[in-house]
Amino acid sequence: MNIYVANIPWKATEDQLKQHFAAYGEVTSAKIIMDKVTQRSRGFGFVEMADDGSARQAITSLNGSDFQGKSLVVNEARPREERPNNFRSNGGGGGGGFRGGRGGFNRED
Repeated sequence: MNIYVANIPWKATEDQLKQHFAAYGEVTSAKIIMDKVTQRSRGFGFVEMADDGSARQAITSLNGSDFQGKSLVVNEARPREERPNNFRSNGGGGGGGFRGGRGGFNRED
């Protein structure tokens, strides 16, 4: 089962997160999502556990629990929704550009 974890402290590591959940069963992976630009934690991540029963127990026990001074938000992860990327697929999102018109510098009428 894939578990969504929010309110993760920025200083926390994936190994620390994995160990926090390991008390409830086998953790197959722990991933903290990083900002692409700053390379800092975005404060949330995902933990994957091998057994659904252990995962449900971890969710119940760890939701609201203290982790390095912050109260975790723990839920079953929902499947990622497909959403249209209007900026790329439809050609939108770019600058206006200069299309036609009669403007210009030093124009004399």
